[in-house]
Amino acid sequence: MRNYNRFHLWIPNLLEFKGGIQTYSAFFLQALQNINPDATYDIFVKHDIKSPPDFLHGINFHCSGTVPLSLRTPAFAAQILTQALFHRPDLIISTHLNFTPVAYILKRLLGIPYWTVAHGIEAWNIQDAKIKKALHHCDRILAVSQYTGDRLTKEQGLEPEKISILYNTFDSNRFQPADKPADLLARHHLTPEQPVILTVGRLSASERYKGYDQMIQAMVKIRSVITNVHYMIVGKGDDQPRIEQLIDQLQLGNCTTLVGFVPDDELCDYYNLCDVFAIPSKGEGFGIVYLEALACGKPVLGSNQDAAIDALCHGKLGALVNPDDIDEIAQTIIQILQGRYAHDLMYQPLALQQAAIDTFGFEQFQETLSGYL
Repeated sequence: MRNYNRFHLWIPNLLEFKGGIQTYSAFFLQALQNINPDATYDIFVKHDIKSPPDFLHGINFHCSGTVPLSLRTPAFAAQILTQALFHRPDLIISTHLNFTPVAYILKRLLGIPYWTVAHGIEAWNIQDAKIKKALHHCDRILAVSQYTGDRLTKEQGLEPEKISILYNTFDSNRFQPADKPADLLARHHLTPEQPVILTVGRLSASERYKGYDQMIQAMVKIRSVITNVHYMIVGKGDDQPRIEQLIDQLQLGNCTTLVGFVPDDELCDYYNLCDVFAIPSKGEGFGIVYLEALACGKPVLGSNQDAAIDALCHGKLGALVNPDDIDEIAQTIIQILQGRYAHDLMYQPLALQQAAIDTFGFEQFQETLSGYL
């Protein structure tokens, strides 16, 4: 490993909400510090107001969340530029592509190498000329999936060797198989034998690609075969009124629950409440929720048209379907719930959990990152 004594990490946010980029960034920082504990780390967080309490030792946080939103982007750009000029770090790592034009300026001025992380839709069909140029001069692009890496290579004409794959990871101590929680069964008026289908994701109008519309439509056919099935969506967002209207139109109100926001300490319980976890999306850059569900030993259904292909190891860890084919989604879920799906691993919770750990566990994540350094 090169002798990196000082790192600058540029992160959108860590605490504001727990999305994929925030979770990835937290694991990345933890792994980086484990690999090189004697280095100095300056972490610049654009949207957070205060430092997270779990990462205080040997790390200097610089949070810009107190700056008014209308001024925050130029203020953050000025901060990371001037601090890098002052500190002269050995390596800059941006966990979002949007910050890379500033890193490119610093490389031209001072020769500081920089890496960036490519997650999903923000890395697809990039039109911004400054970001495109910064990517071509980036020393390493860490793509969270082969799917995202391949799209970047093809769409931006990047050299394949510039892109390295560093899959998402998860907390294997937190997400584990367990019986259906009695308190959630009571809260949602469900019986232990009742088949439950679960989706976890923000209900945002900008994220309809996650496939909850298709799942709601598929419920009509699923319920006609499995009459006591129940569908639950965990998450909140501005698209909820439209989803509620769709549920009412299809007369699914008595078998569909929009749970809303769930605190982190309850999320594992919801995975264990379900019998199938399903997100037939068309825009996932990876999808940490797939790993969390697998770690709880649950059969998982994803899309064959985005990075769920990576998360489910091309069908070895779950079912891949055409996200536009409502009938295929419904029939596959019916097969899984009836125990007829032709993949024995789906019905072996502990083996499914171990397969997820072996492929995507934190130790593997850290080892891969160490190799790149």
